[in-house]
Amino acid sequence: MRSKMIKKRKISFNSPYCGKKEIENIKKLSSLRYYSGNGYFTKKCSGWITKNIKCKEALLVHSCTAALEMCAILLDIKKGDEIIMPSYTFVSTANAFAMRGGIPVFVDIDPLTLNIDPKNIKNAISKNTKAIVVVHYGGVSCDMDPILEIAKTYKLYVIEDAAQAILSTYKGRPLGSIGDLATLSFHETKNVHCGEGGALLINNPKFIRRAKIIRDKGTNRDLFNKNMVKKYTWVDLGSSYMLSEINAAFLYAQFQKAKKITTQRKSIFNLYHKQLKILEQKGLIIRAKIPSYSGFNGHIYYIQILKKKRLDLIKYLNNKSIMSVFHYIPLHSSSFGKKNTITRSKMNYTNATSNHLLRLPMHTNMSNRDIKKVTIAIFNFFDA
Repeated sequence: MRSKMIKKRKISFNSPYCGKKEIENIKKLSSLRYYSGNGYFTKKCSGWITKNIKCKEALLVHSCTAALEMCAILLDIKKGDEIIMPSYTFVSTANAFAMRGGIPVFVDIDPLTLNIDPKNIKNAISKNTKAIVVVHYGGVSCDMDPILEIAKTYKLYVIEDAAQAILSTYKGRPLGSIGDLATLSFHETKNVHCGEGGALLINNPKFIRRAKIIRDKGTNRDLFNKNMVKKYTWVDLGSSYMLSEINAAFLYAQFQKAKKITTQRKSIFNLYHKQLKILEQKGLIIRAKIPSYSGFNGHIYYIQILKKKRLDLIKYLNNKSIMSVFHYIPLHSSSFGKKNTITRSKMNYTNATSNHLLRLPMHTNMSNRDIKKVTIAIFNFFDA
């Protein structure tokens, strides 16, 4: 009898969740006969967001990038306006404002949370500063109280890039409900997703009416649909930012299971955290940290590898059929960033984090056995 080759089961870095209800919702559209956007499922999703995140308005858009671009338009960002933000973030956080002529101003992060450090913000403010953009990295909250105090003192807008932070909190307040504006991502790498998607959350009421115009290609279509104008026309800047009803149908099914998904991911996070404690005590790694003010959502689990062994560990894990990846290259060190942005603090922690951080597999299809396989492999790598 021929021997059978047993293929190793690969532990993927990400595995987007999809249940039966997502497909059932999409099939339901055939009877509704409406696919383009702002229909039945869009309204259901917006209602879920405003109820659970407690923002004043939630507009579904085709990506978190689109939501950030809308923020820049709503703030009337012009050439020379400065926007303070962390450099350790995805390019869209800065690009949305640079596209309007704004200048991203980078400051260093807090080594505990990897979020923007409030202590660095005040010294970065100039007469041209218009807003502060905070990024809740990994679904862990920035320390918002001192940031809001600075914004109030200097009359600056606060935008929460909460792309990774759905159902996370700051001192009990949902992330996305705190700044003037906030953004969410529903990319397939996020806790809840629809392949590609996002949302603009509005907490400052003065932005609501104009945001709807911007999302509708700069037209007053929303007023027309409400019979408040006889014809709709071009009245402002805007673009085709609307999320399709197909994506919204998929997304609403995810929302209905969002709390369960979050619980599962937090359980995975906690198991990683428990099993890797010894390696931190031995000084071989630094584990992810959750400050007391943050209610987290288990979006990612990362460790920081000391002594320049990260690439070796990635290769070692890959040979064990375990996928692991690093994260952002700091924007201030990018080729575009060097020419078109300003850095107003030492970037020691940003640079160190970029060199040391490693993200481990994190998704709801992981079993406890998978997590133990990952952690045992890491122990074996360090021979600990």
